[in-house]
This record gives sequence, C-alpha cells and structure tokens, in this order.
Amino acid sequence: MVIGLANIQPVVALLAGILILIVPRLLNFIVAAYLIFIGLVGLKILPL
Repeated sequence: MVIGLANIQPVVALLAGILILIVPRLLNFIVAAYLIFIGLVGLKILPL
C-alpha cells in the first residue's frame, strides 16, 4: 500500500485531536507542527 497525503491527513488530524483533548496547552504546538508538515508536503519537500 502506498502511503500518500490522502492517507496521512486523517490520521494526523485524529492524533492531534486526541492530544488536544488530553493536554489543551499543546494546542499551539500541535497546530504549528501540523501546518508546517502540510506545508512541507505541499511544497514537495517531504515526499509522501
């Protein structure tokens, strides 16, 4: 199975949501990391 962006985004969103529920202070870091990750994938810097 090829892991593509369509497979990764829901998993990352689910994990981020769970972490935000457990530790609300992590919200800023989780959102920033998610946006950086999606940006790098979108620019084809991280080949997924």
